[in-house]
Amino acid sequence: MTETAETAETAETAAEFTAEDAAALVGRLRAAFRTGRTKPLDWRVRQLTRLRDLLTENREAIADAVHADLHKPHAETYAAEVDFTVREIDHTLEHLAQWLSPQPLAAGALAGLPEGSTAGTRYEPLGTVLVIAPWNYPVQLLLAPLAGALAAGNAVLLKPSEVTPATSAAMAALVPRYLDTDAVAVVEGGVPETTALLAQRYDHIFYTGNGAVGRIVMRAAAEHLTPVTLELGGKSPVFVDRHVSVEAVATRLAGAKFRNAGQTCVAPDYVLTDPETAPALARALGEAVEELFGADPQSSPAYGRIVNQRHFDRVAALLGSGTTAFGGRTDRDDLYIEPTVLTGVRPDEPVMAEEIFGPVLPILTVSGLDEAIGFINDRDKPLALYGFTEDDTTRRRLADETSSGGLGFGLPMAHLRVSELPFGGVGESGLGSYHGPYSIATFSHRKARLDVPLG
Repeated sequence: MTETAETAETAETAAEFTAEDAAALVGRLRAAFRTGRTKPLDWRVRQLTRLRDLLTENREAIADAVHADLHKPHAETYAAEVDFTVREIDHTLEHLAQWLSPQPLAAGALAGLPEGSTAGTRYEPLGTVLVIAPWNYPVQLLLAPLAGALAAGNAVLLKPSEVTPATSAAMAALVPRYLDTDAVAVVEGGVPETTALLAQRYDHIFYTGNGAVGRIVMRAAAEHLTPVTLELGGKSPVFVDRHVSVEAVATRLAGAKFRNAGQTCVAPDYVLTDPETAPALARALGEAVEELFGADPQSSPAYGRIVNQRHFDRVAALLGSGTTAFGGRTDRDDLYIEPTVLTGVRPDEPVMAEEIFGPVLPILTVSGLDEAIGFINDRDKPLALYGFTEDDTTRRRLADETSSGGLGFGLPMAHLRVSELPFGGVGESGLGSYHGPYSIATFSHRKARLDVPLG
């Protein structure tokens, strides 16, 4: 991806951000928090409302920025970036007072204490929070954690991804226009700026990205004993039962896998099914892709692109695994990789060595559910596991005998839309969770209180 003049200017400006600047900025945010301004419910509601205004009043400008970075269709940005975050904000505004209410203990829990004793818990904000966002959903994954941190009453420092410079610049321009600039700040830039920020002390760090950088974040946080939330990724598997309609499966699977050109942390990464179902599923997936994007996805306004040439080269190198059932065409100048399904893939091939994070879907064959469960459990715990089955026993066994950040049957990635469900990984796929009430828990300290009368 060639660097524009705007990107070069941003990079030059960001290069001037020093460790001293980082310390001063974090100190300013911490000082604002210590005044108590972020704690009242009215302040939290005002910030959330203004954040909602930022999204709704700038829908087109945001979609233009994301399109410049990812060639993401405007409709997809509206749905997955803007409207998704607005729904999260609306849900939080509706329930925030209830979530923040102190929770008293029942009198029976205080046996042995003097009569009249009372006890309970309440949430209090942690303080100053750093949110480091990725490039694949550069608005949602920056502003949805921000919404949770503001709802919990914190000061927040935002670091958008330098890989999506147009969106980063848009966020840097919009956030100060809408939110309390004493308590919310944005720093653009790349590795040097992130390194300078990570050297500071925070009360929580929220990072979305890959495991390699997640380890760097965790090491930096350990220097100050700072708690972290790590939203990572991994190879999210799909099990397809032999008794389901492959046409129905293919329609839902293709819609989830090839959205954002496969650059989604919870996108289906590979499919496990039996040898008889695999070829039929591959054919049905080809038909589903044509239904979504036409005979030539490269010319479809509904199909995105790989974010840059480095990621293009990485994903394109995986196309040599197995046999190409359909797809496989690439155009490096256009950062285009055709929606591709691979069959006859072996577990030791390159496409199975790492998270694909692109529009390539391998199908592996297993003898049945036992082998599928064993295959999943022999690998790192994924961010999500998806099953297509109508059999209650199969559902129960996938739930009971595997471990994943989330489990979904019938519609991949849909669990993200339910604000009352926690979103997060386990093991290599992440640490901690958020969305809805879980964001309040993540960005707060649940303080215990006991009152014992003197008389």
